Amino acid sequence: MTALSALIRRDIRIALRVGGGALIGVLFFLTVVVLMPFAVGPDLALLSRLGPAILWLGALLASLLTLDRLFMADHEDGSLDLITMSRTPLELACAAKALAHWLAAGLPLIVATPVLGLLLNLDMVATAAVALTLLAGTPALTFTGMIGAALAVTLHRGGLLMAVLVLPLSIPVLIFGVAASQAVIVGPMTFGAPFSILCALSLVSLVIGPFAAAASLRHGLD
Repeated sequence: MTALSALIRRDIRIALRVGGGALIGVLFFLTVVVLMPFAVGPDLALLSRLGPAILWLGALLASLLTLDRLFMADHEDGSLDLITMSRTPLELACAAKALAHWLAAGLPLIVATPVLGLLLNLDMVATAAVALTLLAGTPALTFTGMIGAALAVTLHRGGLLMAVLVLPLSIPVLIFGVAASQAVIVGPMTFGAPFSILCALSLVSLVIGPFAAAASLRHGLD
């Protein structure tokens, strides 16, 4: 546990420093949400209906933007080989790195959601619903994206391959995240059903993601 906590602290410090990637994701998320009202126009009712989808799409793209650094920096400086050969199971190390990535890059998106919801004409209840769905769904984006990052880490121009692999796996999370948020705004679907499925997707990715990523790393580094 000491090694895992040290790995989490190390990855968070690296992500939060200049050029670490976490700030890039937040700025990209902010840019997407700020530009959308100019593209949609002055129709506040339309903007309110599209608000959850815009926030979720921005969070998905911002998460995808920073996922390529999940293992790449460690691979370049040799740290990934040390993590692989350490006594700590590689599956737990992958889970710790994904948790650190979510704390550094995913959690700030959720914190920024209430402020950005004002730009999309969302009331407090709708903004809280979107923030809650992001809190439940963004771990699924991180742990699913970790599989693509592990597959692409040893490949030349692997970032393009990672996007091709991760985007299809992220679509169910996007669908149920937006559906749960829209249920609060326009109905008639209840909030509980899509939100429960969203939580289930995160739990499944939490279980499968570290094992799939560890297997991909072992195969790629051999």
